[in-house]
Amino acid sequence: MITSMEARNISVKLGGKEVLHGVDFTARSGKVTAIVGPNGSGKTTLLRAMTGEVPHHGQVSLNGVDVASLQPWQLAAIRAVQPQSSTIAFPFTVLEIVRLGLSAGLSAADSSVPLQALACVGLGGFAGRMYQDLSGGEQQRVQLARVITQVWEPIVDNAPRWLILDEPVASLDIGHQFTVMDLARSYAARGGGVVAVMHDLNLTAMFADHVVLMQAGQVAATGSPAQVLTNETLASTYGCPIPVNTTPPAEMPFLLPQARVALAIQPGE
Repeated sequence: MITSMEARNISVKLGGKEVLHGVDFTARSGKVTAIVGPNGSGKTTLLRAMTGEVPHHGQVSLNGVDVASLQPWQLAAIRAVQPQSSTIAFPFTVLEIVRLGLSAGLSAADSSVPLQALACVGLGGFAGRMYQDLSGGEQQRVQLARVITQVWEPIVDNAPRWLILDEPVASLDIGHQFTVMDLARSYAARGGGVVAVMHDLNLTAMFADHVVLMQAGQVAATGSPAQVLTNETLASTYGCPIPVNTTPPAEMPFLLPQARVALAIQPGE
């Protein structure tokens, strides 16, 4: 069985302008694949093309099946998508939002899944709160709980399921960024596939197995974090020097999130 998410020769025009130029993309189950690049490079457009949110030329397949041949309910059963932002027009409780994932996924018989998903994103006890009363970061984590609920089990019938996340840590403090990325890492470790658009290169280096670097609607580099996140490649892509593994001057404080792994610090310690 093919256990990958693949796109071949993807091109997209928006407003009469071609913004993706024949992009090829592959993500493997059991891995976290990060799509990175500067603003306007085509990261989100590629993700939206692969999830069918924008018209495109080219072919997208999921676990070896052309997604164009699948019904929406079939797609919803094997992949869940968290967009950059979600607008809720009516008042709902947090639990009601998360339970929407049950209607799209295969876990409807287990009513405990939404509460478990909320606990996973650090929102245990928030079930009865009104969604509109939450902060932006809390709302983002509620939406993540919803998509986790949709594909709760990473593998069903020996086939992987997929979390597709567009900037999942953009509005979060560093502690909750770790919560979200740990969750993504765990989902992949249990056999599921994770594809995430990322801006934070440090978190990408820490958590991604595979990196796709976009520039001007094309793939500039692809490979492991060590292969892609190099001085030369980053400087060329972002248009400014980005020294890798270089400490700043002594008088300039800096944060090194990777030290969390090196020191084996556990959340809450």
